[in-house]
Formats: sequence, C-alpha cells, structure tokens
Amino acid sequence: MTNLKVHTPDSADLEGDLASLRGDCARMVPHWAAPERAAARPVSPSLIHGVSVPPSSARLLDAMSEYGD
Repeated sequence: MTNLKVHTPDSADLEGDLASLRGDCARMVPHWAAPERAAARPVSPSLIHGVSVPPSSARLLDAMSEYGD
C-alpha cells in the first residue's frame, strides 16, 4: 500500500477560491512538461466511422440553441 503524505500549511484555504487555485498552479508550473505542439492535420471523412450517439444525447444537442442566440 502506498502511503501518501500531503503537506498542508496551516494557512491553507481548504475552501479554495480562484486566487488560491492560480497560486497552486503557479507553484506547480516547474513540475509540468508541455508537449511539443503538433500541427493538426485534416482527416478525410471516409476515415471517420463507427461513431454512435445515444438518442438522449442527440435530443439534448438538438434542443440546444446555436451559439450566440
């Protein structure tokens, strides 16, 4: 079993707000490695197959208004 220890300073904001989240993210930046950005290539419609959408999802999307309405 893995023993995970979490260091929480006494002044930690356990409720969290945007400022504390941004601070946490800023402290974690040195630990993250961003992948090289790959250029997106178009996919031929003939290669897109086997996609199924449940009827309930299709109805939900059909009932949504267009962006900007």
